[in-house]
Amino acid sequence: MGDAGLFQNERVELIEGVIVRMAPRGEPHDTVIERLSELLLPPLVGRARVRIQLAFAASEYSEPEPDVAVVPRDEPRMIDHPARATLLIEVAASSLRFDRGTKAALYARAGVPEYWVVDVSKQTIEVHGAPDGERYTAVGLHRGNDVLAVPGFPDVSFTVASLWSLDP
Repeated sequence: MGDAGLFQNERVELIEGVIVRMAPRGEPHDTVIERLSELLLPPLVGRARVRIQLAFAASEYSEPEPDVAVVPRDEPRMIDHPARATLLIEVAASSLRFDRGTKAALYARAGVPEYWVVDVSKQTIEVHGAPDGERYTAVGLHRGNDVLAVPGFPDVSFTVASLWSLDP
């Protein structure tokens, strides 16, 4: 339906076979995504693919569009959306409940090893790990000078506070 242009100029994603309207974007949300791009793209070039707001094939009936996806380089291009990711990130300004619930269950079920939820209003990052069925069994809250490393790339790290810093 999307390819046929039925949702032109609408922000929607497929979740469990249902077309869901995405939360509206705003400047704080977009600024954090831009900052994540600056922090992740340069050190991961040639090592992994960093996808910004592009579809992820979580299942046959779900193609969410995480704000950031770190995908193995060997995932096929130009055929289907990636079905594997080492890290998915959702930036939540108005979608926190959906990202913690529905999206977390979806990503855990898809076997994504680590999922981060960036809470824009509290300037924190929830790290969800150890997927088991429809949930993550390890969840930690990080803030300020806590350092987070990209799974599989321990040399690619940054502080939580750096997401809100104007310094490169």
